[in-house]
Amino acid sequence: MNSKQAARERLSQARAPLLALSHRIHAHPELGFEEEQACGWLATMLDEAGFAVQTGICELPTAFIARAGGGPLNIGIMAEYDSLPGVGHACGHNLIAAMAAGAALALAKVADDVGLTVTVIGTPAEEVGNASGKILLLERGAYAGIHAAMMVHPAPMDFVQPRIIAASMFDVHYTGKEAHASAFPELGINAADAITVAQTAIGLLRQHIRSGDRVHGICTHGGDAANIVPAHTSARYMVRSDTLDELEELRVKVRRCFEAGALATGSKLEIRGGDKPYTEMLHDADIAALYRRNADALGRKFPDANSAVGRFSASTDMGNVSKAIPSIHPMIGIDCLPAVNHQPEFTVHCVSAAADQAVWDGALGMAWTAIDMAADKTLSTRLLARN
Repeated sequence: MNSKQAARERLSQARAPLLALSHRIHAHPELGFEEEQACGWLATMLDEAGFAVQTGICELPTAFIARAGGGPLNIGIMAEYDSLPGVGHACGHNLIAAMAAGAALALAKVADDVGLTVTVIGTPAEEVGNASGKILLLERGAYAGIHAAMMVHPAPMDFVQPRIIAASMFDVHYTGKEAHASAFPELGINAADAITVAQTAIGLLRQHIRSGDRVHGICTHGGDAANIVPAHTSARYMVRSDTLDELEELRVKVRRCFEAGALATGSKLEIRGGDKPYTEMLHDADIAALYRRNADALGRKFPDANSAVGRFSASTDMGNVSKAIPSIHPMIGIDCLPAVNHQPEFTVHCVSAAADQAVWDGALGMAWTAIDMAADKTLSTRLLARN
């Protein structure tokens, strides 16, 4: 039996518990940095499979690292497991977690034979948009010694190298002055008006930014009572651009819009966050080609490059990992259209039969790709030369 067949056989043995794990995480959604159950379930599964597991790494209680094998080429597999507020696992991180665990279990079976070390990193809080799990783990040394990193993310359809752009999330706070809204409105400073001015300015700004740029957000606090001039209001916003450099240009323009709100109303402005943004994704072409070949072998279908691929753009802190380590972040389809990521309908699809098949295909696709990386002497030499 060759190494790929052995990996497939091991994954077959774990199929039922992996799908149960995916469904369990889906049924118990936890927000970023609060994923105690999901982290614990993953760590327990890998520990029982013989991995050396450390939880609470890098001063992050819901992060973990698990290792098996002793080969020279160290492949990192990323597990995400945080959910979204209100809509639960509408980005399918329950699938990402199960795929990561499945790929690791399959690879552990053959790691020493093919020359691999398998490292699973549990990365919390991908959805927080700033100072997220992978960014903090990178800063604190969790990726030391890893030669390449990978993960697979659910989507409406399969993409090998999706367009993943830079992003920054931040909170905006305006402080004005309360007053009776009818009797003494002239004595108030309306912080809600400041947000209105800023949002109007942003709407006008959209005429003069790049077609791929994005600015979007919500008002998180608009005041306390209709008869009190609002003195404290806040909003949460994201800006996105193709690259980190372009993101900084956009961020400056958007900040001016918020400054305009403060200037027009006399409110005081404070912006918090946005200091640790997500970078654009650098897909490693050689590793991506191996994944594509293995996904093809598993029967995955990829859209024409000129179809929906051109419209797709998202952001993830896996981009930051890709700037430090050769990485891939393919998307795997779960047959969900017209539902798309971050819709409650997508949440429902993340425990469908198609989603369960994606757990299998994504896990095995990553395992086979790692085996091919070890067998490709040119590629493995390039990766090993980094350290």
